[in-house]
Amino acid sequence: MSDKIRIGLAGLGTVGATVASRLLQGAVPRAKLVAVSARDAKKDRGVDLSAIDFVADPLALVSHPDVDVIIELIGGESGTALDLVEAALKAGKPVVTANKAMLAAHAAALSDLSVGGNVPLAFEAAVAGGIPVIKTVREGLAGNDITRLCGILNGTCNYILSRMEAAGLSFADALKEAQELGFAEADPTLDVSGADAGQKLAILSALAYGVAPDMDNISVTGIEAVTAADIAFAEEFDSVIRLVGTAARVGAGSNGGVYHSVEPVLVKKSQALAQVLNELNALSITAEPLGAVMLQGPGAGGGATASAVLADIADIAAGFGRPLFDVAVSEMTESASQNAPASEYYIRLALADRPGSMAKATQILAENGVSIEEVVQRSSESDDSYLPVVFITHQTENASLNAALAALEKQSEICNAVLALPVFAD
Repeated sequence: MSDKIRIGLAGLGTVGATVASRLLQGAVPRAKLVAVSARDAKKDRGVDLSAIDFVADPLALVSHPDVDVIIELIGGESGTALDLVEAALKAGKPVVTANKAMLAAHAAALSDLSVGGNVPLAFEAAVAGGIPVIKTVREGLAGNDITRLCGILNGTCNYILSRMEAAGLSFADALKEAQELGFAEADPTLDVSGADAGQKLAILSALAYGVAPDMDNISVTGIEAVTAADIAFAEEFDSVIRLVGTAARVGAGSNGGVYHSVEPVLVKKSQALAQVLNELNALSITAEPLGAVMLQGPGAGGGATASAVLADIADIAAGFGRPLFDVAVSEMTESASQNAPASEYYIRLALADRPGSMAKATQILAENGVSIEEVVQRSSESDDSYLPVVFITHQTENASLNAALAALEKQSEICNAVLALPVFAD
């Protein structure tokens, strides 16, 4: 290698163009941009790349004689992005990527290549954008026993919920606003379904607990069913609703493991996650002997993601690069079952506006072991045949809750539109 590591950059979207510009400005003194690859060589990206070698085929960056390190910013779970990263690792060339979908889906193959060849694969930008959560979990908290990771890992969902809360918008109107401002994609499914946050949680859990990333082991619920009425009901309980990803140790011994979930939860306004607004991300980490620490900041966007990519480039230039998970995926432990820990719950029902409906609903809850702590009921409006009612339960086992919800959903003559959200516990 020369005195500087020589960079081959694939992908010149918003993030890639920002990374290229910063490298050309000398933001990482030990790194030099020498080659780029993108679909359109002539597109104006706001950065002068005339002195940089343009390579039409991203895979050709791997064999480029002047490229030492590959930066993959193409995106996508498979296809060209995966082919490029695998080829680079096989060639012994370090890789920096922001591609959470690829890492979550192909951890086994990529870890084998990275660990087996002792080739750095850096991915700070894959989780929480500009917040250094990867470095914190794997380096800053080395020697600690992490018992829980939980946080807001998707800026799109957080923006939508924040705007529903602040401006009384419907889900559809808040989503439209997010799209107009660039905080949501034209097709927002990956974000609002919770899948994006799940991919990030899988990566964090692998680092914290040595659990092989597997989306099948994560219980994922999106925010599509949250209504403006739910936001208003949350206010009645001095709370807000946030999409929270959690990975926590549960059980002990042979029955122990790590439980994973991504779901909308009721968060008291006095709790730190309730103060995380709009497109911001946050991660709370509980560890021994440290205690609790919380990181917060911009979780997406060109500047935030580029910042994380540049930090990884600086680490590799300084000789600090590391393999993907430090161990092969096959050596990682199994996760726990999908059974959730006991929790208090917010249950929203629409009950028939006639005598006996409330009594029948509370009877079904009691018969299934769900006890009620608080109730809020809305009065009837002109033509309403169903009235919204919300219960906050005492701590309840997940199996009891599911049995009660299933029984309620069968009561079409008294009940309609059932929604249950856990109540977040510090």
